[in-house]
Amino acid sequence: MQQLSGRRWTCPPGTGGAAYGPRAIRADERILPHTPQVLVNPRTRIKPFEELTVVDYGDAAVDPFSIDNSMEPVRALVREIAGTGAIPIVLGGDHSILWPDAAAVADVYGAGKVGVIHFDAHPDCSPDLFGHPASHATPIRRLIEDEHVPGRNFIQIGLRSAIAPDEELFDWMRDHGLRAHFMAEIDRRGFDVVLLQAIDEALDGAEYLFVSLDIDVLDPAYAPGTGTPEPPGLTNRELLPAIRRICHETRVVGMDIVEVAPHLDPGYTTTMNARRAIFEALTGIAMRRKGLPGPAYLDPAVSGPPPGQQT
Repeated sequence: MQQLSGRRWTCPPGTGGAAYGPRAIRADERILPHTPQVLVNPRTRIKPFEELTVVDYGDAAVDPFSIDNSMEPVRALVREIAGTGAIPIVLGGDHSILWPDAAAVADVYGAGKVGVIHFDAHPDCSPDLFGHPASHATPIRRLIEDEHVPGRNFIQIGLRSAIAPDEELFDWMRDHGLRAHFMAEIDRRGFDVVLLQAIDEALDGAEYLFVSLDIDVLDPAYAPGTGTPEPPGLTNRELLPAIRRICHETRVVGMDIVEVAPHLDPGYTTTMNARRAIFEALTGIAMRRKGLPGPAYLDPAVSGPPPGQQT
């Protein structure tokens, strides 16, 4: 298991933004001091750092003045890690890095064999952003049109933007088979029901999963430090167990966490939730390696007696 940071500049150097998300996530241990080896998941009692070898692989050599020029270095580094059999967990940066991240994993495991579960408030499949094909608003369009990931295996959860998708984009999404679960559906059917359906859809013809987490899928109460917050969103009590479940119960071969903007995060709330999402992913991978049963495993010592057996 290896951990990768693919730092992305989303604004000129020195002005902050999601470019400094990786630095903030790494530095969070100085805000909440802890040693990885003693960390135990409070719901499963798993110590992922005892089960896994986790390595900070450093930063991709991106071009600080060009998103376009940065795509290939990110892709090459992620492909290098995935090619060893390790699971790259990529710290962003903005969501433009989903394009090289998922493409690199598909390079290793085969185009059409990797499904994507995409947590986000926004669809991120526009044709371009002000004429630029590589941006935080376009990675899904690039992945599907380049045939790295079939549209039917691209599953979106938590969409709720007030400006997108418009009807033209909605038509493109439907024409290409994307399956999107908006917050309206989650409110009506319940998050757990939607999550299970999304996992089944992502694996419809695919063997592996890539998880892409835009931190703005969380409600701004839990993730104020992001560039495009959208209320009302998921809670951390919904998202974090979902990340753990996906990594435990499916063959996850890569993940990215993007759009943490520390200059907008005065209480470190966003950074803490992003870091916890990584910890839950590592926990789920460790649970799968140990062969723990599913679904939604909880250690009985902390979860109490099952329904109907309360004393």
